[in-house]
Amino acid sequence: MRSLRIAALSVNNRSSATTAPTLSRLVFLESTTAMDGSRTASPRLALLSLALFSLFLAPCRAQTCQSYTFSGNRTYTSCVDLPVLSSYLHWNYDQASSVADIAFRATGVTQSNWVSWAINPSSLQMVGSQALVAYQNSSGVLWAYTSSVDTLGTTLTPGSLAFGVPNISAALDGDQMTIFATLQLSSGTTTVNQVWQVGPVENGSPGTHATSGANVQSVGTLDLLSGTTVGSGGSASPRQRRRNVHGVLNAVSWGTLMPMGALIARYLKVFQSADPAWFYLHVSCQASAYAVGVAGWATGLKLKSESSVNYNVHGNIGLALFILGTLQGFALLLRPKKDHKYRIYWNIYHYAVGYTVIVLSIVNVFKGLEILDPEQKWRTTYIAIVASLGAGAAVLEATTWYIVIKRKDTASSAPKISRSMNGHDGYSNGRV
Repeated sequence: MRSLRIAALSVNNRSSATTAPTLSRLVFLESTTAMDGSRTASPRLALLSLALFSLFLAPCRAQTCQSYTFSGNRTYTSCVDLPVLSSYLHWNYDQASSVADIAFRATGVTQSNWVSWAINPSSLQMVGSQALVAYQNSSGVLWAYTSSVDTLGTTLTPGSLAFGVPNISAALDGDQMTIFATLQLSSGTTTVNQVWQVGPVENGSPGTHATSGANVQSVGTLDLLSGTTVGSGGSASPRQRRRNVHGVLNAVSWGTLMPMGALIARYLKVFQSADPAWFYLHVSCQASAYAVGVAGWATGLKLKSESSVNYNVHGNIGLALFILGTLQGFALLLRPKKDHKYRIYWNIYHYAVGYTVIVLSIVNVFKGLEILDPEQKWRTTYIAIVASLGAGAAVLEATTWYIVIKRKDTASSAPKISRSMNGHDGYSNGRV
């Protein structure tokens, strides 16, 4: 029993950084109580507790780069847990010679994945990155090489980098792929822009990685001396910022202001006191939505020209919205007067195009959210906006129908004015 007590203390000391020691203290207490003979300790229960504790502690340790041990006597003085793609970076850096030995680990990958870690000398984005790449080719050979990323549609072809890479290799261990490399950086380098990525291997070569979620957040600034990261996974690249702006502009314009303008036109005009204010509110709201929406559409065209991935459905709906919105604007200039014989046809056109724009707008906002894959709170926020507009429309629909029906009942029950009052039937002239 004394050996059990020592084992428990040993485990407790090794795990002082975690909350798990409570279990080892429980084992220690039970074994000590058994020494005085006042209680009967259960060795099997104690051993089972220690086993469970060990199983609990192991995954906790594996979640940080500090707890990882490399084989082959490789050691690194600095490391950082990268915020996305289950990746880690380890390195040694000699400031005097500007030489960095790095080990980039990506976990949760398979033989059908490629991994990459890169330095971008100019900005926090993929284009311009000087990349280290590793994957298992069609021959089953794990290959590590360098590649300069000059365009968005790159296939990560082998090539030299802006800095020297005297050594590069890779290792695949279960679901973990690691790139080892020595980098000869420019003299005086202390901070670098890092980009890391995981993608699929297609036809024996690197394929296009995902263009949303974690795969567009895997950038950051790394201080090689202090080991700190600035903006990793949170400081968006210029292209990502344009994507965010594009999403916000379209969600506000086509996805929110357009439906609001339609609600104003449909329901406020029922109230006589709101005439003609409802018309000017409707036009102002729709004009603002169109102006902001055109800006969002223009940013979408810019993003499309920069991307090698085609979002055909999202882009085609955006083009349709721009065309229909423009036609609505011109239709306003050609609006017939209320008593014109063609006014009914204009109304049919105006309503049909307007409601089509609203439906397509909401659909396309959700398509955009699928592409951007932002935090759930943004998707939840827009769902709440659409739900609020829908609930408001339901309440106003019932209210305005009630007002219209009541108004008709009041008009039908009012005393009719006899035609004799105007003399058309001859009674006012005393005719029989």
